[in-house]
Amino acid sequence: MSGGEPRHGTIVGTRPTGGGPRGALSSYVVQDDEDERYYGFDYRQIVTEGFRTIGPGERVRFHISAESPDRAEFVIRLDQPDPAEYYR
Repeated sequence: MSGGEPRHGTIVGTRPTGGGPRGALSSYVVQDDEDERYYGFDYRQIVTEGFRTIGPGERVRFHISAESPDRAEFVIRLDQPDPAEYYR
């Protein structure tokens, strides 16, 4: 269960964690736009279809974890790329 209302923030960091079958999974850091606090999360918290990745500078909406107040969950990318650009 998530804690509180959705928050908005910007991805400020990413680092490989070495997890997953190929050892290439990443963890991320989002900075809250309102209170400027930092929250960590991993790819499993990115809500999307298909490939779950995100990059520094991208804007997101997220919830603060009720179990771990320094963790973000239910992270949604607000700057979705245009699929038509990918298939050119």
